[in-house]
Amino acid sequence: MNTSDDRVLPYTKVLSLCIVPFLLAGFVILYFFPLHTARLWAWPLRPTMTAMVLASAYLGGAYFLIRAAFERRWRVLAPGLLSVTLFATLLGVATVLHWDKFTHDSAAFWIWSALYFTAPVLVFAAWLTNRRYAVAVGDDLLSPAVRGVIATVGVVALVQGAALFITPSTFLDLWPWTLTPLSCRTLGAVVCLGGAGLGVLRDARWSTLQRMLEVEVIMVALMLLAALRAHDQFDSSKPLAWPLLIGFLVLFIASLGLWSRRWQNHAEPGHSEPQQHLAGS
Repeated sequence: MNTSDDRVLPYTKVLSLCIVPFLLAGFVILYFFPLHTARLWAWPLRPTMTAMVLASAYLGGAYFLIRAAFERRWRVLAPGLLSVTLFATLLGVATVLHWDKFTHDSAAFWIWSALYFTAPVLVFAAWLTNRRYAVAVGDDLLSPAVRGVIATVGVVALVQGAALFITPSTFLDLWPWTLTPLSCRTLGAVVCLGGAGLGVLRDARWSTLQRMLEVEVIMVALMLLAALRAHDQFDSSKPLAWPLLIGFLVLFIASLGLWSRRWQNHAEPGHSEPQQHLAGS
């Protein structure tokens, strides 16, 4: 029996579908009712911009996991599942560090706690179990330049996310909207999702990058829309205000352009990109 067939195991698919309803519920509450988090969420999120950023990550995650439930190629999911594991782990740690800030008599809090205390183990187990079915076969490859840029973005995301999480007090006076240590650590977990870009260092296939690009476009588009909705919460005099706004605009345009170029080239008759054998995911 050939175990290297790039299959996605039933456990991975079922787990993905089990997590999706929680993410969709979180998205609806935080993006459409951000003023009511004191009643509807695990803790009061203020201002609304923070709630909508977390909601953007939830919808991106829900899209990724819905696609995972019907995906046949493990290589498409591998980097994303590691990022989901890190995201859930950081939120679980933040919950312990800021236990007193949560609304303990709320059902939302116990759902939150159950999710972030179990998801890191369950999702990492899916990655660990499924990775032995990875296939070391060729595919359309990223150019060295594109691969380098994406890996650099991944490093920047991990460094920035780690800084937000480890030293939140450093950013309270720099951030363009009001943060608390808990909300700063939450944003750090969201930013760390961008670390999925480092997957191109191990696997430079277009098919592996494809899903990450789609998720990124969804998340960043929602964050930019949130910034328009909550423009009155922004203090443009803060040191990180313009770098953040410009950075996310560039990231959105570049990601959308790369995704569009991929499909345009792929649709051209006779188009073929170089292929080679790669190490498994």
